[in-house]
Amino acid sequence: MNLDLTPQQQQFAAEVRQWLEENVPATPLPSMDTEAGFAAHREWEATLADGRWSVVSWPEQYGGRDADLVEWVLFEEEYYRAGAPTRVAQNGISLLAPILFQHGTPQQQERYLRSMTDGSLIWAQAWSEPGAGSDLAAIRSTARRDDARGGWVLNGQKIWSSRAVWADRGFGLFRSDPEAQRHRGLTYYLFPLDAEGITVRPIAQLDGTTGFAEIFFDDVFVPDEDVLGAPGDGWRVAMSTAGNERGLSLRAPGRFLAAAQRLLDLHDARPDVREVDAVVDAWIGAEAYRLFTWQTVSAVQQGHEVGAEGSINKVFWSELDLQIHESALRLLGADAELRGAGAVDDGRWAEDYLFSLAGPIYAGTNEVQRNIIAERILGLPRGADGRRA
Repeated sequence: MNLDLTPQQQQFAAEVRQWLEENVPATPLPSMDTEAGFAAHREWEATLADGRWSVVSWPEQYGGRDADLVEWVLFEEEYYRAGAPTRVAQNGISLLAPILFQHGTPQQQERYLRSMTDGSLIWAQAWSEPGAGSDLAAIRSTARRDDARGGWVLNGQKIWSSRAVWADRGFGLFRSDPEAQRHRGLTYYLFPLDAEGITVRPIAQLDGTTGFAEIFFDDVFVPDEDVLGAPGDGWRVAMSTAGNERGLSLRAPGRFLAAAQRLLDLHDARPDVREVDAVVDAWIGAEAYRLFTWQTVSAVQQGHEVGAEGSINKVFWSELDLQIHESALRLLGADAELRGAGAVDDGRWAEDYLFSLAGPIYAGTNEVQRNIIAERILGLPRGADGRRA
């Protein structure tokens, strides 16, 4: 692995840095888990698209720059170093778009890719269900064939859908063949969240905001043109998405490097000998994650695929994120309770800590990831009863 950048890569990073210095809002945007914050983040997506920095790794015909994997990581590092806003279009850009490129029809690609780059179409993920969170194969929401209208009729309930309250469209799996085995007979659908028969109900979070929602489907019609991949092949399509979510693309190292640097700065301002080891460990963890990411980039460039190793990635970054924010709250003490004006960093540490609590749960719980690591990487057997530990 060679970590030396070429002159072209250095120039790319410098161009990113300059644009961000000139365009990142001086004042942090409100939480995108509020209606006003969601709208502000949507405007930021349009600003990014105007500068052609919204989807740097995409083909130019869809608003990208054809950036390679190294340039994409460089962009992410500069993005987080600049303190740029969190991406409200992440579900579409990071989770749906890769499988649209891989499994979508030319018509679907033309219809949806451009509109997600500038925030004009925000997507919500509709995977989890009551009783089927990380066990995606256990979903019960159904899809019934409607030949007369040329499409499918969806029924059921999805839950923990991020920002579905304000998003425009959703994507998710439904059981289209009730007689098939768990991983078969599933189909992947795209649908508007304001379609007849859909009810989106907000779920209040710990801080009172409604960044999550549950979605109810009552005879919702979806035409054939909005089936992603072949009917019954939804599991394979969904695993493409899960690999993106749990692996390299969802959590770039720049995010944790920036958080670790903020933690160092916080400790400089509030030195506490009891927290020195924790702060140093957090910084080492962020650097280790950066090097692991570059190792993955190097492997991919040599033709290797990110397989079950993505589960190691997911466990590591989610626990690192939690560690960084727990250390920060200990340093802040009672001041961590303050929010808004007068609070340290405008109360951002407490807000980000609440989000970090979800890291070991979403994108497949860490318990599921550890099972994958045990079985597929370490070759350990399942339990004596044939079930996973």
